[in-house]
Amino acid sequence: MLNVGSLNDGVVLDHITAGKCMEVYHYLGLDKLDCQVAIIKNAKSEKMGRKDIIKIESPLDVVNLDILGYLDHNITVNIIHNGEISEKKILRLPKTIKNVLKCRNPRCITSEEQGLDQIFVLTDTDRQIYRCKYCDEKFK
Repeated sequence: MLNVGSLNDGVVLDHITAGKCMEVYHYLGLDKLDCQVAIIKNAKSEKMGRKDIIKIESPLDVVNLDILGYLDHNITVNIIHNGEISEKKILRLPKTIKNVLKCRNPRCITSEEQGLDQIFVLTDTDRQIYRCKYCDEKFK
């Protein structure tokens, strides 16, 4: 059995779909942080079969919950304080996503105006469809 030390203060991202932790790591920019980050891939899970877990020894403000909600709104976000879970955050699909996705429409204003924020809006919750705020292009 693999044993990864517990956190005294930080954030644990649990129930990440197996194999997706590196995508979460990349999108959250965890490589740019100056703190300990533990990645556990393919951990056994009664609920999911296999899952990934990320432990971050840093306050919650380093984790963008909108990005997490977009990537997988089933991820459990546990806030750890003094070695105990002090709070659990429930993720939802964000209504808008800013500077995470990139519009692929070559005629979109974001292709011309380099400093313009890339903003996508959730247009279909059931099918999890996001569209560019400026040109209405569907993100694929």
